[in-house]
Amino acid sequence: MPNEKKMQYTVLPPRMPPLSEDRMTDVQKKAVADMLAGPRGKVEGPYWAVMRSPGLMGVMQKAGEYFRFDCKLEKRLSELAILMTARAWTQQFVWDWHAAVAVKAGMKETSVQAIGEGRRPHDLADDESVAYDFISETLANKSVSDATYARALKLLGETGVMDLLGVVGYYSMLSTVLNVARVPLDEGRPLPLMPMPAQLGNKS
Repeated sequence: MPNEKKMQYTVLPPRMPPLSEDRMTDVQKKAVADMLAGPRGKVEGPYWAVMRSPGLMGVMQKAGEYFRFDCKLEKRLSELAILMTARAWTQQFVWDWHAAVAVKAGMKETSVQAIGEGRRPHDLADDESVAYDFISETLANKSVSDATYARALKLLGETGVMDLLGVVGYYSMLSTVLNVARVPLDEGRPLPLMPMPAQLGNKS
């Protein structure tokens, strides 16, 4: 197809790959055992990097457990927040994992595609539109306007607003770790996100 976009890229080697058990400290082994005993049941991609700081791994994975298994925020809105955060950080691992989950949770595929391309979706549901504005302002402006806050508060209540902020904060932290540690996708999977124009223009 003449208008098909192609992305050429080089996948750099991971900086903090998984550790074999004989290379782990006792504290790291305990952190891994705690995660295996929890609802995750396994050590997932980003946590192989996070385990370099077992104390951080302990508290961080507990926060992740909350957002994945216990948070009362509607799954569709939570996934919207995750995708918007992944797009803001161009975080390939998070996007690759959550794009299909978001559709399964009820987001339109066209909405997911638009966010992936850095565009505001034109087919958001009313509650998604409120959440989108709230998340967008948070990521761009580091806060939200009174009008946007009032709309989110009416929709979600204080608990929901805080949980939405928590999702953005947790996945921003996770994206930082994944980007810096260069945690790869599963072998053979193409990178799903194109760089944003500002990233393409950065020659430093």
